[in-house]
Amino acid sequence: MQVSQNFDFLKQEFFHVAESASYAERHVFGDPRASCFHARHALERLVKRIYRIDKALSPPRVQNLDGYISGEDFRALVPEPVWLKAEFVRQAGNVAVHGNKTPAPEKALDVLRELSHVLYWAGRTYLRKGAESLQGWALDESLIPRDETPSPATNLDELEAGAAQRDAAADARTVLEAELEALRERLAAIKAENEAVPETHDWNEAKTRKLIIDLELGKAGWPLDGPRDLEYEVTGMPNKKGVGYADYVLWGDDGKPLAVVEAKKTTVDPEVGQQQAKLYADCLEMMHGQRPIIFYTNGYETRLWDDLAYPPRRVAGFYKNDELASLIVRRSQKKALDLARVKDEIVERYYQKRAIGSIAEDLARARRKALLVMATGTGKTRTAIALVDLLQRAGWVKRALFLADRISLVNQALAAFKAHLPESSPVNLVTEKDKHGRVFVSTYPTMMGLIDETKGGEARFSVGHFDVVIIDEAHRSVYQKYGAIFRYFDSLLVGLTATPSEHVDRNTYSLFDLQPGVPTDAYELETAVRDGFLVPPRVQQVDLKFPREGIDYDSLSEEEKEQWEGLDWGDEPEPEAVPERVNASAINNWLFNKDTVDKALQHLMEHGHKVEGGDRLAKTIIFARNHQHAAFIEERFNHHYPHYRGHFARIIDNYAKYPQSLLDEFSQKHKPPHIAISVDMLDTGIDVPEVANLVFFKPVYSKIKFWQMIGRGTRLCPDLFGPDEDKQDFRVFDFCFNFDFFRENPKGIEASGAVPLSARLFRSRVRLLSHVQGTPDLDPERTLAESLAAGLHGEVAAMNRDNFIVRMHLEAVDRFRERAAWEQLSEGDREQLHGEVAGLPSETENDEIESRLFDLTTLRMQLALAENELGVFEGLRKRVVEMAMLLEEKSAVPAVRDQLGYLAAMQETSFWEGIGLDGLEEMRVRLRAIVTFLDRSRRKIVYSDFQDEVIGVREEQAVYMPRMTGAQYERKVKDYLREHLDHLVIRRLRSNEALTATDLEGLEATLVEIGEGDGETLLESLLVRSESPSLAHFVRSLVGMDRTAAQSLFSEFLGDRSLTPSQIRFVEMVIEQLTARGIMDASALYEPPFSDLHAEGPDVLFVDKEKVIEGIFEKLKEATSGLAEAG
Repeated sequence: MQVSQNFDFLKQEFFHVAESASYAERHVFGDPRASCFHARHALERLVKRIYRIDKALSPPRVQNLDGYISGEDFRALVPEPVWLKAEFVRQAGNVAVHGNKTPAPEKALDVLRELSHVLYWAGRTYLRKGAESLQGWALDESLIPRDETPSPATNLDELEAGAAQRDAAADARTVLEAELEALRERLAAIKAENEAVPETHDWNEAKTRKLIIDLELGKAGWPLDGPRDLEYEVTGMPNKKGVGYADYVLWGDDGKPLAVVEAKKTTVDPEVGQQQAKLYADCLEMMHGQRPIIFYTNGYETRLWDDLAYPPRRVAGFYKNDELASLIVRRSQKKALDLARVKDEIVERYYQKRAIGSIAEDLARARRKALLVMATGTGKTRTAIALVDLLQRAGWVKRALFLADRISLVNQALAAFKAHLPESSPVNLVTEKDKHGRVFVSTYPTMMGLIDETKGGEARFSVGHFDVVIIDEAHRSVYQKYGAIFRYFDSLLVGLTATPSEHVDRNTYSLFDLQPGVPTDAYELETAVRDGFLVPPRVQQVDLKFPREGIDYDSLSEEEKEQWEGLDWGDEPEPEAVPERVNASAINNWLFNKDTVDKALQHLMEHGHKVEGGDRLAKTIIFARNHQHAAFIEERFNHHYPHYRGHFARIIDNYAKYPQSLLDEFSQKHKPPHIAISVDMLDTGIDVPEVANLVFFKPVYSKIKFWQMIGRGTRLCPDLFGPDEDKQDFRVFDFCFNFDFFRENPKGIEASGAVPLSARLFRSRVRLLSHVQGTPDLDPERTLAESLAAGLHGEVAAMNRDNFIVRMHLEAVDRFRERAAWEQLSEGDREQLHGEVAGLPSETENDEIESRLFDLTTLRMQLALAENELGVFEGLRKRVVEMAMLLEEKSAVPAVRDQLGYLAAMQETSFWEGIGLDGLEEMRVRLRAIVTFLDRSRRKIVYSDFQDEVIGVREEQAVYMPRMTGAQYERKVKDYLREHLDHLVIRRLRSNEALTATDLEGLEATLVEIGEGDGETLLESLLVRSESPSLAHFVRSLVGMDRTAAQSLFSEFLGDRSLTPSQIRFVEMVIEQLTARGIMDASALYEPPFSDLHAEGPDVLFVDKEKVIEGIFEKLKEATSGLAEAG
């Protein structure tokens, strides 16, 4: 291959790069895909060569093109404009090679132009007299062959095979290490000489940034190959000429504009482009009759503005064609979210419809987020399904995503969507990654992985793919781990949680843009129990002596003392030593006592709810402390009940090989196991209505988790104990004093923020770097500052720009990829690093967790010194000294033996006197590799058989227990009304006679009396649940209307001989419906069974009989007039 004149200057030092660049030049117009491939290959060859010859570079950990150009040394070496161009060539090469469409020659030419800048920089930097000889150099585009007829696109395999062959030939030339070292020294001198020459090259950085925006649009499926796509002239601008040029216009299949994109410089806030973009949208609307969606971006941050629906909002990228088209169509076709359109087949309870109505109200006010608090068992998933159905039928959304944190919950949600909304073609993304549908369910980790997937160069899931995302069990930990998903998809966001509203984390409310303690709607446990939609817990706190007090050697019998002394207590400093006591916290943790478990099982079997006429224990969950504890419980149960042959009680946790199949069997009413011994797996999310007993055999400190566990028993279960013997409550047996704990600690003890270790290390290092930069006396030699800055810079430089989480923070990442950005951190820098960069995924290799934990301990000591927190420092110092003592015992390990003198010194007081940050840093470096040899404390499991005792059994009230539930009250009221049709007030209501206030007061008093003390509350709740505006309305809807009274009301129509048989039948049907239902809205006349007489409704059925149909409507109104206000 003859090297092109354009790249002839490279032959001196980069011959193979010049060769590949010449291939790229040759194919620009004949085979653009091959041209992009060769351009990327030229870049890869160049970067690899530079790594080999430049003394300043060390090989990166990830050895591919992305790893090479993202390496911290390379980023420090290459000017930002050059790096951006290299990054563009890499990305464009990937898209061109792996995309479905062949790139246009103009795209290949753009790639070649950007590559030429990178090659110019290499020549200027590494060639002898390069800075002088290349002054004014620019790519000569006249040398690019243009008369070559388009050739068939080269097969990717052929391209890669050819590149590999050329690389192999180049690598075959052996270079001695001494020869290479001499070359490095020579080029280092040349580089220094060239860097002294002032730079005059026009890098055209704005063009590069625009090309990167092109790539982002390409990922959303916009090829930008039409004549109207770029720099489109619009008329009607408020300037002298009345014209402007929109950077990008994205066109629909009908030729109308879907979106306009205004691109600003990277150094400019994208908000600067908002008004300009709006003016372009005004012009496009005037020119084409359709208002486009507005985007404005600086390449780092992008805003979307659908100014006919919502204010501007930040988005993580661009929408695809069909997604933008949906936004446009929605403007005119989406319907009001009418609560009457919610399907009763999916949800029928009043609070579910109220919750959907609350969300609908917020959506109508242009709010895009909602949070529902609904107690476990009240139908959160069904409510979500009904909401999705309403939104889809009303034209608000096309595709929905339902996210849960466990596969079992995903499977439950999928089954529910298939049962209640089969027309949405639900897809389980965990197992069916390539299927299409309108509802998708997934775990969070699965979705995190799928977002980065591309097909043919296009993102499979663009930012606009889902119109609504529903989060099951929305709480803080979900957002900390997976919040990037919700920031990536530009969708409506609905959170579901069973956590009581007062316990929902403040940050969760802020994520939904809500006031703390004020969810969009709430329906909580006590209300649900009162309404009769959930059953309450009946709690017994069973006080066993050992779990409460521990075991004292002195309190044991002589026989038990002998057993105590014979137990294997594990590795003690003195083998013959035995403990004098075991604390309560050890019981069921590492000491398992037979009689303690036996007494708990005995209490359960004697006092737990039974089924099958009292012959079998009802479905039961035992919450065990750990797997060993669960195994011990199972063993003791099988010991006492061998006739169940090991099937009755089973462990269901993540140690099991097929836990889901065990859970499926437990979920079946008559199938064993009937006792599920669980370690965490059944704490949340399972739905087994037959569960009637819960056993707390472990302490729980999180109130949120505790109430989720209680929720395993709250579901209704008809006929559980036999025909018409429904589940009225469930038993809770607490053997670990959880109710005592929450009485004393009403808020419980929640886990800390669970910030990942990598983020904690990053933030601590940033904080320490700020201290040493701000107070030079802390680090006189600046060695610590250099080390910290280099490490932090390296971590940021290793962040993959293609990762969707990183892409959403590119401005900050790219800024701190520059080594100079770390020289003197400002307060704003620290805030940005702490809040935005810390925790982003980096491709640096992590070493042993023990080493990193020791790094964190040392950092905390250094910060304590810098911030004069002497108490904190002393506590950490003692811990480190203890580690040094333990390490001394590992002297057989060579690496530890090398540090024995240092470890001994650390135990002397003098070692710590006057120690500074540099001394602590030396300690960190010396010890971080050897702390991995410390034993990970694994306590010896001890099995004992000491006599325990039940020292008390106490009844606890977990929730308010009404004397009568709403369901029970409703049944009694209905029975009373139907049995007293001759009651004066009821008779008048049935006869459509006028009522006095005194009449209704008397009836109300009777119904309140039925409620046995809670009557007023129960009656009020009953009216709310039945959606009745008044007592009279409710009673009429229940007892119906007297048939004679209904016939009398419509008698004039029944006697009208001008009416046809169908018309007479219509009037008779009205009478029948009023007789049965008592209440009827006029809209019902347009639905079955009335529409069976005429599909187009009464207006057409009674054509030319306008007065008749008006009269029917009037009489219907008369039949219910006054009911809404009465009572």
